[in-house]
Amino acid sequence: MESTLHRELKLLYGGTLDDVEVQVDGFRIDAVVDGKLYEIQQASLGALREKVRTLLQRHSVVVVKPLACRKLLIRRAQKNGPIVSSRYSPTRETIFHLFVDLVYFVDLFPHRRLSLEVVLIEQEEHRITKVRRRRFGPDYRVEDRRLRQVVSTHSLRTLADLRALLPATLPPSFTTEDLAREAHIPRWIAQKMAYCLRKTGAIESLGKQGRAMLYGRPPRKSRRAA
Repeated sequence: MESTLHRELKLLYGGTLDDVEVQVDGFRIDAVVDGKLYEIQQASLGALREKVRTLLQRHSVVVVKPLACRKLLIRRAQKNGPIVSSRYSPTRETIFHLFVDLVYFVDLFPHRRLSLEVVLIEQEEHRITKVRRRRFGPDYRVEDRRLRQVVSTHSLRTLADLRALLPATLPPSFTTEDLAREAHIPRWIAQKMAYCLRKTGAIESLGKQGRAMLYGRPPRKSRRAA
């Protein structure tokens, strides 16, 4: 079932009801504005890969990836019941969380007709209490997600845009440990970021430093988007 958040983002990018849920080449597109196709993707980018690959043959596509930099958790005991608790989640996503999904999309990006728009948002997550089925499973189900506000947007089209996400304080050659420290992100996200940047050509492998892979910005001119 479509979330309220998804509908709100479609209208944000489409502007009017006539611009959303448009059929293009046999696909249902979230929004079409001035000939440009917008796809809002809350789930994995990998699920959208083949659809976008086909559309890029004839159209310009913008993939919008919302990330929750702040999330208000609202819980009810039952649907439409009174709110029993409301608190902010300690988990906050940053633009670097894009790379958790981008690992499944690097064979498409960059492309001359493709833009990635990362939208950092504040959102509500509405939960309904349920019986925990597994010992460590959740005791709730997510009923809906809603947009509170857009905090910032980041448009990525080229290798230079990806490379610009590297912290300026990184040394010329660096490991994922260095990247994690300078970007203030967990090591596992730094590893995914390094993988994406290396696969796209935004950085290159320089060998090893002990047991760790060493990376650097390529000295040669970056290749253009396909």
